[in-house]
Amino acid sequence: MTADESAAEPDAAAEADADADADADAGMTVRDAVSAPDADGRPRRTTRRFPLFTRDTARPEGGGRAAPGDAPAPARQWPILTVLAAVGLGLLLTALDVFRAGTILIGAALIAGAVMRWVLPSVGMLAVRSRFTDMVTYGVLGVVIVLLALMAQPHPVLVIPFLDDTLHFTVR
Repeated sequence: MTADESAAEPDAAAEADADADADADAGMTVRDAVSAPDADGRPRRTTRRFPLFTRDTARPEGGGRAAPGDAPAPARQWPILTVLAAVGLGLLLTALDVFRAGTILIGAALIAGAVMRWVLPSVGMLAVRSRFTDMVTYGVLGVVIVLLALMAQPHPVLVIPFLDDTLHFTVR
């Protein structure tokens, strides 16, 4: 055997191994959970341990479409469009110098978003994080906006003496 023949044999063996690996990958069925594919496009097996670096994100619970996939885009996202329409109307009322009604409408829209997030199984883009986090965030912000609208001067509808005393103590 010459040097040229012995040098050619490892190349042929490497090509045969690569072909065998490609055939094995094509017929590979992964029974375990998989994460994002590796650089070669093959699925990687994962463990139950948390990864050191996050490479992808999970869709929030309830983050699917709110209507069937064959419905037009606005119909699929009706929960967030409802909340945004109410907030837009509230901002318009506020701009037209109906401050209290506009801000109450904005707060009520956020509270309605929290209720929809609690009641509906799929709310589309209204789902940002977990159901609990979304409900608390929308609900607390909505209640705070409504309370501030009711306490706004002049002629507040809601008077909380504790907050009035705190304001007098800190500002005056």
